Amino acid sequence: MAKNKESRPSYAVSVVGLSGTEKEKGNCGVGKSCLCNRYVHPSADCYYSEHTSVLSTIDFGGRVVNNDHFLYWGEVFHRGDDGLECRIQVIEQTEFIDDQTFLPHRSTNLQPYTKRAANTKLQSAEKLMYICTDQLGLEQDFDQKQMPDGKLNIDGFVLCIDISKGCNRKFDDQMKFVHSLYSQISKAKKPIVIAAMKCDECVDQYLREVQTFVAGKKNLVLVETSARSSVNVDLCFNALTQQMDKTRGKPKVISYLEANKAQRHLVASVSDKFEKLIVQTVRDYHTSWKIVSNKLKSHPDYDEYINLEGTKKARNTFSKHIEQLRQEHIKRRRQDYLTSLPKILNKLLNNLEEIETMSWTEAQNLIKSRPEFQYCFIELEQTPWHETDHIDKTDDRRVPFDILKTMEGERIYQNHVQHLKSEKRRLEMKEKFKKTLERVHFISAGQPWEEVMCFVMEDESYKYITESDRRDVYSRHQQEIVERAKEEFQEMLFEHAELFYDLDLNATPSYDKMSEIHAVLNEEPRYRALQKLATDRESLLLKHIGFVYHPTKETCLSGTACVDLKVEQVLANRLVQLDHGRSNIYYNSANIDKVNLCLVGREGLAQELANEIRAQSTDDEYTLDGKIYELELLPVDVNSGMLLNHSWISTFKPHGFFCVFSSIESLNYIGDRVSRIRAEIAQSRRDRYTQPVPFILILANQRDSVCKNMPILRHQGQQLANKLQCTFIDIPSGTFPRKFNESQIKQALRAVLEGFKHNFDMMSPMPSIKDLSETDLRIVMCAMCGDPFSVDLILSPFLDSHCCSAGQPGQSNTLILDKIIGDSRRRLQVTVLSYHSSIGIRKDELVHGYILVYSAKRKSSMAMLRAFLAEVQDVIPVQMVAITDSQADFFENEAIKELMTEGEHIATEITAKFTALYSLSQYHRQTEVFTPFFNEVLEKKSNIESFFMFDNSRDGTGTSEDVFPQSPHRHSPAYQYYPDSEDDGEGPPPYSPIGDDVQLLPNPSERKYKIDLEGNEYPAHSTPVGDHERNHKVPPPVKPKPALLPKPNVKKLDPNLLRTIEAGMRSSRWVRSPTMVHGDDLEASDNYAEPVDALLKSKGFGDDIYAIPEDAHSRSGKIRNSFGGLALHGDEENGFDTMSKSQSGRRPSKYKHRSKILFSKTKAYHRRVHSDVSDDEGGAATQKKKKGRGNRGSEEDPLLSPVDPWKGGIDNPAITSDPEQDDKKIKKKKAPKIKEPKKPKSTKTTKPLYPPTRRNWESNYFGVPLQNLVTLERPIPLFIEKCIEYIERTGLTAEGLYRVSGNKTDQDNIQKQFDQDHSLDLFVMDVAVNAVAGALKAFFADLPDPLIPYSLHPELVEAAKIVDYYERLQVLKEIVRKFPPINYEVFKYVITHLNRVSQHSKTTLMTADNLSICFWPTLMRPDFDNKDTLSTTKLNQSVIETFIQQCQHFFYGGDITEPSSAEGTPPPHGHGLESLLALQLPPPLQPQQIQHPLPPEPLI
Repeated sequence: MAKNKESRPSYAVSVVGLSGTEKEKGNCGVGKSCLCNRYVHPSADCYYSEHTSVLSTIDFGGRVVNNDHFLYWGEVFHRGDDGLECRIQVIEQTEFIDDQTFLPHRSTNLQPYTKRAANTKLQSAEKLMYICTDQLGLEQDFDQKQMPDGKLNIDGFVLCIDISKGCNRKFDDQMKFVHSLYSQISKAKKPIVIAAMKCDECVDQYLREVQTFVAGKKNLVLVETSARSSVNVDLCFNALTQQMDKTRGKPKVISYLEANKAQRHLVASVSDKFEKLIVQTVRDYHTSWKIVSNKLKSHPDYDEYINLEGTKKARNTFSKHIEQLRQEHIKRRRQDYLTSLPKILNKLLNNLEEIETMSWTEAQNLIKSRPEFQYCFIELEQTPWHETDHIDKTDDRRVPFDILKTMEGERIYQNHVQHLKSEKRRLEMKEKFKKTLERVHFISAGQPWEEVMCFVMEDESYKYITESDRRDVYSRHQQEIVERAKEEFQEMLFEHAELFYDLDLNATPSYDKMSEIHAVLNEEPRYRALQKLATDRESLLLKHIGFVYHPTKETCLSGTACVDLKVEQVLANRLVQLDHGRSNIYYNSANIDKVNLCLVGREGLAQELANEIRAQSTDDEYTLDGKIYELELLPVDVNSGMLLNHSWISTFKPHGFFCVFSSIESLNYIGDRVSRIRAEIAQSRRDRYTQPVPFILILANQRDSVCKNMPILRHQGQQLANKLQCTFIDIPSGTFPRKFNESQIKQALRAVLEGFKHNFDMMSPMPSIKDLSETDLRIVMCAMCGDPFSVDLILSPFLDSHCCSAGQPGQSNTLILDKIIGDSRRRLQVTVLSYHSSIGIRKDELVHGYILVYSAKRKSSMAMLRAFLAEVQDVIPVQMVAITDSQADFFENEAIKELMTEGEHIATEITAKFTALYSLSQYHRQTEVFTPFFNEVLEKKSNIESFFMFDNSRDGTGTSEDVFPQSPHRHSPAYQYYPDSEDDGEGPPPYSPIGDDVQLLPNPSERKYKIDLEGNEYPAHSTPVGDHERNHKVPPPVKPKPALLPKPNVKKLDPNLLRTIEAGMRSSRWVRSPTMVHGDDLEASDNYAEPVDALLKSKGFGDDIYAIPEDAHSRSGKIRNSFGGLALHGDEENGFDTMSKSQSGRRPSKYKHRSKILFSKTKAYHRRVHSDVSDDEGGAATQKKKKGRGNRGSEEDPLLSPVDPWKGGIDNPAITSDPEQDDKKIKKKKAPKIKEPKKPKSTKTTKPLYPPTRRNWESNYFGVPLQNLVTLERPIPLFIEKCIEYIERTGLTAEGLYRVSGNKTDQDNIQKQFDQDHSLDLFVMDVAVNAVAGALKAFFADLPDPLIPYSLHPELVEAAKIVDYYERLQVLKEIVRKFPPINYEVFKYVITHLNRVSQHSKTTLMTADNLSICFWPTLMRPDFDNKDTLSTTKLNQSVIETFIQQCQHFFYGGDITEPSSAEGTPPPHGHGLESLLALQLPPPLQPQQIQHPLPPEPLI
């Protein structure tokens, strides 16, 4: 032993063992070199398994061997378990063989190996450390370390004995050598350790012999080692070190088996860490080992693995991982290809007849011949595809064609063919089932499927198709029935035209009028056919009433079949507009050649649209419908501040705006900017005739990926277009590679050009009498919308004439005839209108004659004619025209004969002309057919004009100079012009529901904002009311508000009209005094208080211009004038007699008084209604009802209350007026009420429900209280946990989860087995997920008390009625905290589960709404025998739905999840409100300032 300067002990160890020639040691050594290598250089990369002893003379003489028969392996610094350090220098005694003579090399020491190995003093000058065989001769390439001082003193020996089998050596010979060697080295008195070598290939017998040898020696230690496995190598030298230094602790010598087990465990642990490190680091199979190794060099897991296993194994592990990544990538690509293959086959091979008999090879050839082949498949030069670079082309979604040649490809094709066959069969069965339903004649509109299914269950088609298909077919069948019933209902309403057309425009139906309507219609089968769809029926009725009293062509119930629209189209195509010298208003004319377009979009969409338009243009010239337009485009980003600066508008002068969007965000930006742009345009244009600029809303296509939100975008875009009253351009059907389609651009440009034409017409001022000085006669032809004949037929008598020309600009439905009438040529103005448009001019405009057309095939056409004709003054000549196919119809069809006969009788009674036109005949199409009628009109012209001027002066609506007064719409307050309004850019709704003498809304000066039915605020504008308005029914002319672009097919009902009609239905207080008029002359219009200014000013009336309803302030029904007189009590039709008597000749009346047919039809409804209540009981009931309503107070009827009319709200916007229900309510009110003492609310208890158990076995788990099933450690019953775990792991893709019933036997089996063994594994049972879901629901159904306590049900119901969504959530959150702790935890667990299920609704089709429908009866256990429960069913369901939707908010403190609705706001809760919201009502009109009725002064 030697000590160095650092006082660190140093020991030299000599490793000895069998050495010599191959004859002596065999073909391999005993492993001395491997043992030294592993100890000195433990790293796997530094371990060499081959160390040769056969050397050349040169290598033997090199500095490493240095002509010695021993090797210097270097030194090792060792720290023992006791913390002491030492240095171990290792020497290997061997014998080198000459590679030429195969004899030992000659050296300075010629002793035999046994004596030479026992030397304790070794010396060799400048001897280098040995590393490996490759070092010999290349010493300069390796680390060069010299043996210290050139000499060493050996302190101990390691004697190596090979106990493995092989090496062409006898173990006995080796032991003899070992005995000899041991006897020599033992003489040195140095510690010796026996190393049993190669124990990984151990022969047990050899090991036992070595153990015997060791046991026979004193102080000899045996260590079982394996250098290759690195087992007990360090232990061998440590044991020797302890013997050399007795102060050190004696190490524990363990067997090879134990040491090898520990080593393998260590290697496995290190390998596992390294593999995980590789998996986490390497995600791309293109990564190289060099990059990864450099990246992981400093990582401890990497270093430890390299040290134990080496770089080679690490690289092999890396290569395996790379190959695995590649195979996974190929597998994913293959799966993607196989997944897309059915869709591709469905696209390319969708004709079953074509491929049904084809082989798979023929089908592949057919696929190649398809034009779409190159877009779906790719043919690679090399195959298979996964061995080419195609696997790296992730952007190429085309399928390699060689996949079709695989077994999977053929299987998919066979499945495709089978799918086509089954789909064909399914469609056939669906069609057969549809025909089966058509044979069931008792199916009514609105009848639920459950009531019908029992009648068709035995049908073959019913059994074949699925339940969803059955419901789908029935839904379509029911839709057809409903549409047909609604069409017939609408036709029935038209047939009862006299019932509706007895009031003036802008009037509102009273309660009595609505009762009359319901009483008459209730007798009709077509009315009762919609009994189960009462809400829809009521909506149709209200819509019809709204149109009748406020008609426009835009809201025509016939849609595009409106006569006004068709006439405009025909006249525009066949007549050349005459130039009447009308000056241009804003643009030069509607026929312009240059169009300025402003393109508005977000994030570059506007510029993309501009590029697309330019690409379709030639030198900025765009061809549309055969005409070339020069387009000037200005793309503007929606966030640009330029949009809000009106200076650019006057500079650029845009003709229209194209507003493009592709997302919800861009749509919201567009909606906000359009309103502000309109306000800026209105501010920049002060001209009273400024036209509104059209806005076109365009939806951009999603070309990069399929947009799942496209239906939502389309729906919300249409809603915004309706709100802004602009045109919406949708994406055309089919797929297009670009964002914008050519048809979209053309459609948008047409909309702008149509807007010019419409605005040009709308801005045309009505011609005065001076403008029409050259027009001799004004004729109005009326026709019924939707009649089964072409308007060309009734226009042909005029258009076929050579003397026909277009009317004035702005009168698109007017034509001019130059015709000889009498003795000179006359100019006739013929205006062709629908009946609903003609009503507006029947009283207010000068008309010399009417041509009334009706279809002899349609009862409603005759009814409309009767209703219109009944109110026409009998001084105006009438020509009646019946339309049918041919003269033979009169003799062959009784219905046609009856209608033609009725028309002729009416014409005879009123002395009118009557003729017939036949669509199949060219006869009677000349203008001469109306020549006698024109002669009659010319003869009566002076009388007509005299009466018209007298009638106007009497009504105070005109003077003798204004023979052609303005249309009442132009004087309506709804069309007043507001210079400071924010909404000047928007036109009014199509009609105004507010009469001139009724205030529907509060005074605008008292409220800044109004609220519509949807809860939206809109600005209210006030207009001062002067004395002129106070004293005249029609206000003075004001600037008209610009109208909107025409929107065909707009069928919306105004919200204000709804409120007005509802209030009229609820009220019975507008009753005229029987002393006012005689009953014989009572008309429908007499139900309304009439303005006093309709009476003569000469009678002495003052400023009290409005009559007050008798029950508002006084029962006298008399009106006091400023002179103290009483109101007029005459019985004349118009309330006065003096003026009529002063006129020469007979006072004109209406045609209904000259025709028995017209009069009887008009009065028949009135008599029929009042005869229903002629008996005593009916009269009493009516009086009781009126009395009850009269005592309600002013707050309940905002229409009739003279004080604070805005304080009374609308209780239920869903208007119902069912006479039977009203009678029941009256009888209920008549029943005497017995006062009972009120019970305290706290004493009211809900009777608990114990439903009969569904189990047929005794259970100690199911049907017991919850508290018996839970503990503090497990707050959720084990059965619930198991069921929900199974459902969430296996059932979140099952369609109809919780809705589709599971097998009851399986449900019972699950519960029975769980009863027997609570450790039941549902996954092992392999039951259907629906059975587990049913067992879970059955668990709650069997509980003694529901999970949601009965005591909290009333509070939940009240909370559900709260209108404000966020307030409702807060109240529900407070209620749920009142749950018992056990119930709360289980309820939280279940609702959280249902929330997770709802998140997979795309696959399960189970939304929160559907889940709440399935679960609320289970969780709440209602008593369905109780009527109160039935009335709160929807509320209870909505409560559970809210809990599911807002689960995070209620139980985990999360934010409120915004409900998914089109408006983006929480849905309002109301009972009747839903029926009206379904109509998608437009925003209400701006409120008008209307004078309140003045209170009557006391009578003298």
